[in-house]
Amino acid sequence: MRITGLASGMDTESIIKDLMKAQRIPLDKIMQKKQYMEWQRDDYRAANKKLFDFRNLTSDTMLRQSTYIQKTVTSSAPDDISVKNVNSTSDFTGKIKVEQLAEAATMQSSGRVLNSEADLKTKLSELNLSPPPASFKISAIKADGTVGTTEIKIDENSTMQSVLDDINKNSDVNAFYDSFTGKVAFTAKNSGYVQGQNEIAFSGDYGFLKVDENNQIAKNNGNGTLGKNAKFTYNGLETKRQSNTFQINGFEVTLKKASNTDITFSSAPNTDKILESVTKFVDEYNKLIENLNSEIRETKYRDFQPLSTEQKADMKEKEIELWEEKARSGTLRNDSVISSALSQLRSALNSSVNGVSGADRLSEIGITTSKNYLENGKLVIDETKLREAISKDPNQVYQLFAADGEKDSDKGLARRLVATLDDTRKQVIEKAGTDSAVSTTFSLGRTLKGYDDQITRFEDRLKVMESRYYKQFSAMESAILRANNQSSYLMNAFGGGQ
Repeated sequence: MRITGLASGMDTESIIKDLMKAQRIPLDKIMQKKQYMEWQRDDYRAANKKLFDFRNLTSDTMLRQSTYIQKTVTSSAPDDISVKNVNSTSDFTGKIKVEQLAEAATMQSSGRVLNSEADLKTKLSELNLSPPPASFKISAIKADGTVGTTEIKIDENSTMQSVLDDINKNSDVNAFYDSFTGKVAFTAKNSGYVQGQNEIAFSGDYGFLKVDENNQIAKNNGNGTLGKNAKFTYNGLETKRQSNTFQINGFEVTLKKASNTDITFSSAPNTDKILESVTKFVDEYNKLIENLNSEIRETKYRDFQPLSTEQKADMKEKEIELWEEKARSGTLRNDSVISSALSQLRSALNSSVNGVSGADRLSEIGITTSKNYLENGKLVIDETKLREAISKDPNQVYQLFAADGEKDSDKGLARRLVATLDDTRKQVIEKAGTDSAVSTTFSLGRTLKGYDDQITRFEDRLKVMESRYYKQFSAMESAILRANNQSSYLMNAFGGGQ
């Protein structure tokens, strides 16, 4: 705390403060440059985020064949069978007559295994089992129709619950204890019949489960069933499947009921869904170029510089907001990277694709560039024409967007867009970095670091200068005080005090 001006009566604090204001002017200019560059960095990153989002949308929709193979499937008996497209690019039609559904093999204990449900958590070693089990193996049909074997190990801490949990977790069998009958039931996780083998079989120390050796013996003894394959006729061909759900020509068929009657079905492109995806892509493209064009054409107000802390102190909050809105405007005006990207995006979408059959440019499927030059190349959709192209051959639309090839001219339009977006993002990151980037790894960051160094050095100089001012005024105060003391002494010496 300083107490000044006692001898001179001058407001030394205010004088030094005004002097320092003048000395801070160069520092304020540096800080204004730094603030503006920080705004510019943030606006680059915001633009980069928009490029990134559109790039992902393009990759996740226009480059995925699943976008274009969505189909509507109709069935004469949807409660008996269901059909859905998985990866087929062509339509699917025919008849199915289901004679038998696939079933999973089952087995049950021949008698009560436990006296009560409470015994589930009792150690097997305490259940007076003779001889005590050490381990057993359980074999069962797998998803591919072969038989796999799992060993279930038992130790002194094993309980019936732990054994059942082990079976459920590690084998191809589901097992549960029924408290009403006291029995343990087993069901193969996979349906189907295995020729010459058993769908469920036990070996080793499994006697405590009171089950037969396999499901064939269990069936003969009334304690189990055999697995069954689904039997059906598809377009006149009698065939079988291990499961009730299977694929034919890229379509997934699920049998629900054995009606033994012909069920017809057919598929057609889901035009509405595909149209929705293409329309969303066009809408997002239009939003992107509208936003980027507004950034590079935004007015730059050179008379409105970033405000200093002292300037903000004398202004109202709304005034600061309005001022900074103009001060921040135009940070990306005429930016060469973004301008080049916009030009390349327009060029990519207005060019043709070599090597594809049918439509080789957007205009042929009903997507054209707006004739209004003020819209800066926005795309316009003729929905009737686009819907017709999708209904006729959705795979042709897919090729237009996603075709691949060694030359750029052979690549689909969406692939070209993604390449342009990736290249643009790389340039923006080199200039403005990312939120997690170290400042020395991008050009604006290095410049900002230089400003920080200048600010630090300048602030150090200002501290020295301020200290010097205080010393000078202190010396002046001391001189005035000595002069006053001498004057008072002389006045007293010459009788001035009488």
